[in-house]
Amino acid sequence: MNQFSVDLTNCDKEPIHIPGKIQAHGFLIAVHKNDFHITYVSENINYFLSKQASGLLDQPLSALDHLLTQQEPEFNIEDLLKLGIIRKNFDAINPHPINIDKKPYYITISESENNWLIEFEPVTLQYDIQGIIGRSASAMLQGRSVSSLLKGAALEVKKLINYDRVMIYKFLNDGHGEVVAEEKNDELEPFFGLHYPASDIPKQARELYKLNLTRLIADVNEQDSDILTYLTDQPLDLTKSNLRAVSPIHIQYLKNMGVYSSFSISLISHGELWGLIACHNYSPKFIDYKAREGAKLIGQILSSALEYRQDEEDSEMVEQFKSTAAILSEYLSQDKYLIDALTDHQRNILSITNATGAAIIFEKRLKTIGQVPVDEDILELAEWLKTSNDESIYYTHRLSEIHSPAKKYKDIASGILACNISKDLGEMIIWFKPELITTINWAGNPDKEVVLSENGLLNLSPRKSFEAWSEVVSNTSEKWMAEEIASVLRIREIIITDVNKKANEIRLLNEKLQSAYEELDTFSYTISHDLRTPLTSIKTYAELMLKNKSLDDHAIKMLSRILIGADKMNFLIKEILNLARVGRSEINFETIDMPSLIQEIKSEVWAAFKADKSELILGHLPNIKGDRTMIAQVFTNLMSNGVKYSLMVEKPVIEISAYIEGGETVYAIKDNGIGIDNRYYDRVFELFKRMDNVKEIEGTGVGLAIVKRVVERHHGRVWFESKLNAGSTFYVAFKNLQ
Repeated sequence: MNQFSVDLTNCDKEPIHIPGKIQAHGFLIAVHKNDFHITYVSENINYFLSKQASGLLDQPLSALDHLLTQQEPEFNIEDLLKLGIIRKNFDAINPHPINIDKKPYYITISESENNWLIEFEPVTLQYDIQGIIGRSASAMLQGRSVSSLLKGAALEVKKLINYDRVMIYKFLNDGHGEVVAEEKNDELEPFFGLHYPASDIPKQARELYKLNLTRLIADVNEQDSDILTYLTDQPLDLTKSNLRAVSPIHIQYLKNMGVYSSFSISLISHGELWGLIACHNYSPKFIDYKAREGAKLIGQILSSALEYRQDEEDSEMVEQFKSTAAILSEYLSQDKYLIDALTDHQRNILSITNATGAAIIFEKRLKTIGQVPVDEDILELAEWLKTSNDESIYYTHRLSEIHSPAKKYKDIASGILACNISKDLGEMIIWFKPELITTINWAGNPDKEVVLSENGLLNLSPRKSFEAWSEVVSNTSEKWMAEEIASVLRIREIIITDVNKKANEIRLLNEKLQSAYEELDTFSYTISHDLRTPLTSIKTYAELMLKNKSLDDHAIKMLSRILIGADKMNFLIKEILNLARVGRSEINFETIDMPSLIQEIKSEVWAAFKADKSELILGHLPNIKGDRTMIAQVFTNLMSNGVKYSLMVEKPVIEISAYIEGGETVYAIKDNGIGIDNRYYDRVFELFKRMDNVKEIEGTGVGLAIVKRVVERHHGRVWFESKLNAGSTFYVAFKNLQ
């Protein structure tokens, strides 16, 4: 009935649920759901009953009753079927015992599309199966770890069915399987730790393992029995059948292994096929239905235990990741800098995954923790991620196969998990996992041999050699678990929320600061302007009183001090007005001829300080773009300070030069004067702040504040280097505007 031909293009499509045959240790009858007439019957029925199979086709089910010798005279097979139909379940009926020619059999009933399947199997079990199952389950569950649980299950199943070898076979992520527990006869070679390719158990076979939790092949050499029917082109679906025949490829596979009988129990976790309890016997062996059901119960108990233990382990991991995220959220609210909050504590971003290293790129700063590539490689990787990935999360456990520059650091970063904080700014966090060079021991070469069949098709031949065949796997890290990815998504949301919150706070502060600057400018301008009138009066009256010839020397000295104080206050008011004008004036950008400007300022400053002995050395003076009046203020103040604070040295030297770097023109104004004490480094640009070593030198503490204000309004930078009694160098960087 099944004319399907398996070749390389359709191996995963072989219709193993409709083989058109059953195994010969039992027999099968199928009846139509509507009229209970027999629609299918296995050809081997004549070996069990005194009736030719074809003679039962299209007969009512009741025709079978007189062929069976029952334990109970009132037994009627049709009544048994109807009872299950009424209950909508055959679990309470299966298996039902009967006698055929004084030999015990079990009847089991199941559904098949438009038919009911009625199967008959011999009874061989002669011991208390329930007691054995109870003790087996109790012994198995004593294992606290997953590995001991699996080993205990293999041992208990072997005791129950007495097969030569019992293995627990776990399906891995890519579909291939590994033997993770084994109980065997002493003379057999171990299969523990061996891997089997995914093609050994095709997709459709796995689906059937989820529907039928046990599968028996009693004798691989026994000839299967055909299923007969009068219906054409309607193969019988044997998905739920206990007797269903096996794919010829699988039979040959078992023969190649030297296996005569095979039994499997499905292990289901969260609705998916976790693995199998795979049992091999090296001679034919039939397992009684109740023994199979007992083994199935052990499998179900093991499935529940595995699910519970796995959930328990996953829950512990998730709780750890969640608690770390909560702690990092607190650090973000407490610490000033985001990078420090995420890396400087015992619980840090490395604790939210099982990675061995992590890197943060934020606000043009790179910070690493744990085992990571060198900074240059991280920045190159970050640039690649920025240009090649549009998702918020990216992860791989085979980085060097995707990004070839990563081959040189695959030992520490074969796996990466990256999340974007800001794609536009290239801000991200990257976690790293090292390369795991592992040796996979396959049960023979995993590539099935291709052979040419008689009809010219390329057929897959079951592997013939099952000697251990090793394969070294490199360039690969441990895979990223779903819990790790979820944890990274969680921390990403926390970080982005914190960044947005602080950005809003900064925006509000900037608005308040701008308002305060405007108020301060207005206040400074108003106060300074209003102070000049009474100050002029004080100076005028003091000068008039000095013209009085009757004043003694003491009075003249006091009035002179008033005039000096008035002049100093007038100079200070002038400086404050200059500072206020910097904040209030509009910037008129133009190209400034710097050599010419420096020479103008030099003439004014050298004349003001009578600095004839001061030498000015000029280097490269490239032009810049800015407001000429404001820039003149900057260089006037810096050159004045250079001259003023170096007048007391024997040979005062002022050097001015510039260089272009990174989109900026950087000017350096260097002197060999008294320098700045490092105690005052953080106060140099503050308003009215002067150093102790310049108290005797004229000044207001406003000049450098003006410099800073002007440079910032030009979106530039200003800083200095200084050594006490050795001079200072002030740097001013202006952006190169197009």
